[in-house]
Amino acid sequence: MTMAEVKVKEWGNSLGIIIPREIAKHVDIHKGEIIKIDIIKSKRIDGFGMWKHAKKFEEEEIGHEEFW
Repeated sequence: MTMAEVKVKEWGNSLGIIIPREIAKHVDIHKGEIIKIDIIKSKRIDGFGMWKHAKKFEEEEIGHEEFW
């Protein structure tokens, strides 16, 4: 089995992916051929709002002047 991570793009009202040339050569697929694919959705990490309910940062009482 060959695996590649690709980005889904929008074409008109459809979604599609591009199979990288190296992968197409490796598995010997060509234009017009019908292939089967397994779709495994990667977990998307979005940092916005990640720490929404976290405690606010507080300045430490002990100074770290030795680092400055």
